[in-house]
Amino acid sequence: MSRLISYDRLMANERARSLRKNQTDAERILWRALKGRQLDGCRFRRQHPMGAYIVDFICLERRLIVELDGDQHGFPAHAVHDAKRDAWLQAKGYHVARFWNDEVYNNLDGVLNALLELLQTDRPV
Repeated sequence: MSRLISYDRLMANERARSLRKNQTDAERILWRALKGRQLDGCRFRRQHPMGAYIVDFICLERRLIVELDGDQHGFPAHAVHDAKRDAWLQAKGYHVARFWNDEVYNNLDGVLNALLELLQTDRPV
């Protein structure tokens, strides 16, 4: 019996693949620090489809999502979209951590320390 993949799911997977191939500079920098279980032994995925959304980074095991925000996220319309998205992800049991791209460029150690603290926080799964 063959499995049928919905068109939406197929498109989300294709979009995620495209985003992985075309990372922003901030995503590339953070990915170098997260890949290969470098942070607390946790496995992160990048550009992972979640429902109608594609999250920048996710640790499924610890239910942590990491989003990097560029300048466009400072506009009110985008902030509303981000809030709706975060609420949906949180309703699914995930914690969403947001960082500005500038934080990755100028304080990568601070970002990684904040993520490490979140990974080590006991949250119900």
